[in-house]
Amino acid sequence: MSKEIITTDKAPKAIGPYSQGVKAGGFLFCSGQIPLDPVTGELRGADIREQTERVMENIAAVLAAAGLTCGDVVKSTIYLTDLADFAVVNEVYGERFPGEPPARSTVEVKGLPRGARVEIEVIALAP
Repeated sequence: MSKEIITTDKAPKAIGPYSQGVKAGGFLFCSGQIPLDPVTGELRGADIREQTERVMENIAAVLAAAGLTCGDVVKSTIYLTDLADFAVVNEVYGERFPGEPPARSTVEVKGLPRGARVEIEVIALAP
């Protein structure tokens, strides 16, 4: 089975030894996105709503680089540093999946890179 590395300058560059996305076996595996501005590389968003919106924009950019949309996502995992943020994150996230949302897990974690409050990773169908 072959794999294809997906990259775009419309999402933040990897801050470690990983790819923005990897297409393999009919799926696109997107690395977790935190609210980094793709131009400056700096954390963006003073509150959880702004951070989640930036994360979803980053995810959409990686999907688009592979010719996909949020409608192709079949599984996501949300990492939060505070589950009290769940309602706001859920609202922003839900705007991207108004029809048939993907399967999802949400996990509270002790910390995330660069002090982010939210990180989201997705898996999409990529025929």
